[in-house]
Amino acid sequence: MTFWANKRVFVTGHTGFKGSWLCLLLHLLGAKVTGYALAPPTKPSLFELCKIKQLITSIHGNVRDLPFLTKALKKAKPEIVLHLAAQPIVRHSYKVPVETFEVNVMGTVNLLEAVRGCQSVKSTVIVTTDKVYENTGKKAGYKESEPLGGYDPYSSSKAAAELVANAYQKSYGLNIATARAGNVIGGGDFATDRLVPDFVRSLISKKSIKVRNPKAVRPWQHVLEPLVGYLLLAEKMATGAWNFGPTKKDVKTVEWVVKSLGKKWGFPVSSAESTSALHEAHHLALDSRKAMAKLGWQPKLRLEQALDKIVDWTNKYLVGANMREVTIKQIQEYLHD
Repeated sequence: MTFWANKRVFVTGHTGFKGSWLCLLLHLLGAKVTGYALAPPTKPSLFELCKIKQLITSIHGNVRDLPFLTKALKKAKPEIVLHLAAQPIVRHSYKVPVETFEVNVMGTVNLLEAVRGCQSVKSTVIVTTDKVYENTGKKAGYKESEPLGGYDPYSSSKAAAELVANAYQKSYGLNIATARAGNVIGGGDFATDRLVPDFVRSLISKKSIKVRNPKAVRPWQHVLEPLVGYLLLAEKMATGAWNFGPTKKDVKTVEWVVKSLGKKWGFPVSSAESTSALHEAHHLALDSRKAMAKLGWQPKLRLEQALDKIVDWTNKYLVGANMREVTIKQIQEYLHD
């Protein structure tokens, strides 16, 4: 991926889980990265553990602040913009719907308005989610051409961000692509209300994990899979919507993931099903044939391999290893497989 050497890249949400992995990936590829985000959303955080601030230009800013965002973007003079900043937790969106819509919809509007006035930008990628589709409960993967929906504030706000991106692309002739990834997992995710970090916390505390909807089916994938897809979109100056999900074999239940992690750690898992009145889709899968055919993108890691990498990353974190070195090594292994 020599394209990225010395490319000026502007990443929003760079202090989050996916943003931190993306910054390390871009740094490894030789890009000059400017990050724009609030402080890391968790403690600990991958951003701080890997000391990413030492490797890039890091700006503390809110995507709801259009004047400051515009100023930061123009100063950075990026060629590529990757928009990851979001309120990303489905269940939290029920508690803070206004904030969720402000960040995910108007944050996207602000970012694209800033891009519209920045002549250096050649390509923009807006990261949304696999949950933008109107979920009808079907087992087949959703295609990019299928109707958008969104039962909860998070999903709905991300579907709205898709419409915003489409409007800016068509109205102003900008190279804007939207990326809809599956359920992303990997080392260094410390968020609450996400399966893998919740499992790790239960493992460390030796308490049973409470599993919501153990039979729910999701398209699990290692974080590096969609990140490489985002880079391909930017490199090819693609437009429109794109799915990045795993193969059918890796569309698994929550219960399967929990039991597999338990076996890999050699720790008998006792799980208790929790009840919740909040709606969550039962089955979700993506059809990624468009990205495979037109971008040459392919998922490289099976789910078993992704879980192995999480176990390896976490075990090294628990013994105080240099986590920047550990994370970069996993990126290098992925790129050279």
